[in-house]
Amino acid sequence: MTTNHKEALLQVRELSVEFPTRQGVLKALDRVSFDIAPGEILGVVGESGAGKSLTGAALIGLLEPPGRVSGGEIWFEGQRIDNLSAAAMRALRGKKIGAIFQDPLTSLNPLFTVGQQLTETILAHLPLNAAQARERAIDLLRQTGIPAPEARIDQYPHQFSGGMRQRVVIALALAAEPKLIVADEPTTALDVSIQAQIIQLLKRVCRQHGAAVMLVTHDMGVIAETCDRVAVMYAGRVVELGPVQQVIHCPAHPYTIGLMGSIPAMDEDRERLQQIDGAMPRLNAMPGGCAFHPRCPQALPRCKQDVPPLVEVGATRAACWLHHAEARA
Repeated sequence: MTTNHKEALLQVRELSVEFPTRQGVLKALDRVSFDIAPGEILGVVGESGAGKSLTGAALIGLLEPPGRVSGGEIWFEGQRIDNLSAAAMRALRGKKIGAIFQDPLTSLNPLFTVGQQLTETILAHLPLNAAQARERAIDLLRQTGIPAPEARIDQYPHQFSGGMRQRVVIALALAAEPKLIVADEPTTALDVSIQAQIIQLLKRVCRQHGAAVMLVTHDMGVIAETCDRVAVMYAGRVVELGPVQQVIHCPAHPYTIGLMGSIPAMDEDRERLQQIDGAMPRLNAMPGGCAFHPRCPQALPRCKQDVPPLVEVGATRAACWLHHAEARA
């Protein structure tokens, strides 16, 4: 599962993020580790507050202060990037790492045409002249499914619908041919038929460009459709990590089992969906041991004391004492 620095495009090792507050330091991410290979789509899923978006923000150096990386390392193309200066990180973020956010309106400047924003990004990072940059911008709009791109390139963001704006944001993220795209809930603000188009687009474009994607979402359906592997997060930790089909059909962690049980299945006749009782703990009221134990129907005495590490369970890895022989004994 662990790849050496050469094979994986992105390696996150024991990443921790803290927020200092008057009441003390709150640990928002706790030793999160995963890899993404070139061309792979890794889904990151969990309830609100699990730390999914925070993980994405930490990767691209956009943590909201006073949040800070307090431990661990982030390696990209064999280079450590969590300790780069703000300027170096900004250069990397434009050229090698693209970002797609939930609300396209926050990613686009309302005062400039879509074409101005695209060509500015292209000129900053690729060795093209203004005419070539405009050609590339039109081509990107065409690739992302915007009709009549030659005409629309000179329009402003407010002249586009929500779904079309999100396509522009994807074009913007791809403008400098990045190796990695961090997509944070890219379809949440869109209606369902457009969501599917955007997801297909993201898949196609990534395959064509060979880009790796970290797709943050709370929607397991999107993960099933799109991703190669999935990391399930709970209360700032990765609790399960493995190939998508395996995690969906044979989940190993009780939390993942609960998540899967709460999804309606079209081919089964179920009276009721299962639900996970209780709520995710707040950062200032984290339980000891495994953070899921207060909600877990299978909790063991050890779960209240010790934090379980990720261990191999068949084709996936799960952080659960149920899979440790000595805990069961």
